[in-house]
Amino acid sequence: MSKGMYVPKESQPKQGGTAAKSKDGEKGGKRKIVAQNKKARHDYAIIDTYEAGLVLTGTEVKSLRQGRTSLTDGFVQIDGGEAWLHNAHIPEYSQGSWTNHSARRKRKLLLHREEIDKLSVKSEETGHTIVPLALYFKDGRAKAEIALARGKKEYDKRQTLREHQDRRETDRAIAAAKRRQRHA
Repeated sequence: MSKGMYVPKESQPKQGGTAAKSKDGEKGGKRKIVAQNKKARHDYAIIDTYEAGLVLTGTEVKSLRQGRTSLTDGFVQIDGGEAWLHNAHIPEYSQGSWTNHSARRKRKLLLHREEIDKLSVKSEETGHTIVPLALYFKDGRAKAEIALARGKKEYDKRQTLREHQDRRETDRAIAAAKRRQRHA
């Protein structure tokens, strides 16, 4: 390599250790969760989840970093071969000027063509919908976790709640027994 020759950063030798790995062992960094849609997990049976990028404006990103976002009324719709996130509330940025965004505008989701086609076909089936589960930052980029879901009936919701309560009671009983055993 001659002096003064440009070498792209990708082909330069790495300095130091290995690439950053998340706790899951996947490539990429940790997730900094901004908002979760707990109501969606209660109202829907989750069939399959996907990670999608978001097309955002600058003030939306700044507002997301402040963490005052709501996904409660949000849903995903496929229009013209593109996925769109509707009704996700990202409030206006407090220090924004005339460039501020609309709080409930529709936002484009970035997915692979095969994923969009699969979601489109599945969401056409009766009772299936696509709901956002979480918004988070991964390696500095805003991502949305979306899920293909089927609506639960009222008795399914009660059954899920009952199972959750039973699991908590057994965990508490086991923890109490372990405490008694330690102190005995």
